[in-house]
Amino acid sequence: MRLTVNRRCRIAAHCFALTLLAAAATGASAQTAPAPGASPRIDAIRKAGELRVGVLQNAPWLIENTTGQGEPWSGPAWLLANEYAKQLGVKLRTVPVSHETKVPVLAANQVDMTISPLGETPERLKVVDFVIYSATSVCMFGRADNAKLGKAASVDELNRPDVTIAYFTGGAEEAWVKERFPQAKLRAVASSGATAPVEEIMARRADAAPINRVPWVTLQHKVKGLAVLPKENNCQSSTEKASPVGLAVDKNQTVYLNWLREVAKTQKPRLDADEARIVNGLQ
Repeated sequence: MRLTVNRRCRIAAHCFALTLLAAAATGASAQTAPAPGASPRIDAIRKAGELRVGVLQNAPWLIENTTGQGEPWSGPAWLLANEYAKQLGVKLRTVPVSHETKVPVLAANQVDMTISPLGETPERLKVVDFVIYSATSVCMFGRADNAKLGKAASVDELNRPDVTIAYFTGGAEEAWVKERFPQAKLRAVASSGATAPVEEIMARRADAAPINRVPWVTLQHKVKGLAVLPKENNCQSSTEKASPVGLAVDKNQTVYLNWLREVAKTQKPRLDADEARIVNGLQ
């Protein structure tokens, strides 16, 4: 029997769809949770019927919903925690933590993981292990009508004697600015409580200033006429002063940790999309 062109196309599309489903199934099986006995932590989670996660808001990765409607939390960290619970067949239980307790609660076995986003540092790596799924970084912003910034193609081009860079004294970017721009003229100013020295930029006392990539999105909506470097993806893909961000677990849990990392790897596109959604909504 001869098949029409449309019929052949429909059959091909059906076969292609089946191929995609098979590939998805293969990927899912590759991240199947370890079998009983392989990980004491996973065994304990299954026995308890719940995955205990330490929570503390830190946008854009974990945001608390205080409306009383819908999910209590949102963001990439919440999506990932739910995926872990789903694959283990348990419920997700949140445990409020503070900046002081979000790491100690792991060694105290009060939570199975802290999903309040944490920056990976050498000091923290001594006591916990990380599952990295994002990063924080710095942008350089200035007036769009300032040719020194507007005509620059990269952050490197700001490292010139005729460029003035402002930064907050004692701020998180101070040491980085001094190392990153040794040829530029540096202008230290007292912190005004703002996220960046915007007044120095608007008054033309400085050509550029550093700001974390997340609050940059809010700033550009509040203050018109600004430009940013790196320009690509509105600086959200910046690698300047990059620091890994992720969730943390207690050390010496190799099987548990490896499984968590594998799941995070397979979920990365979904987590990135949710982070972008939240960042783009910050105004």
